[in-house]
Amino acid sequence: MSTLSTHVLDQVSGLPAAGMSVTLWRGETVLFAGVTNEDGRCPEMAQLGELEAGSYRLEFAVAPYFRRHSVALTEPPFLDTVPIVFGLADPTSGSARGHYHVPLLVSPFGYSTYRGS
Repeated sequence: MSTLSTHVLDQVSGLPAAGMSVTLWRGETVLFAGVTNEDGRCPEMAQLGELEAGSYRLEFAVAPYFRRHSVALTEPPFLDTVPIVFGLADPTSGSARGHYHVPLLVSPFGYSTYRGS
């Protein structure tokens, strides 16, 4: 079992992306739906507790976030929702660690992610 956290940084402003909608899926089941806080994080995600090994998807509603911040977007926006599909390994197998941190650095035309700590 593993735990999960995320952090979103707005590359246009250089600040945490406060107020971005985030949804965590496992298959067709929504495990978490919330909004990032003033630090660009979703601390309520910790209430999920331990997650089983398997495939998950985080979806970030980036176009609505940038529209609220008066960033000019194309229509339709180049990036509307950013999905990040990732796997949680069994922490008892090999070098897997029990906590996964999935940060998102995002602008209207690109994004980057990695496994953080």
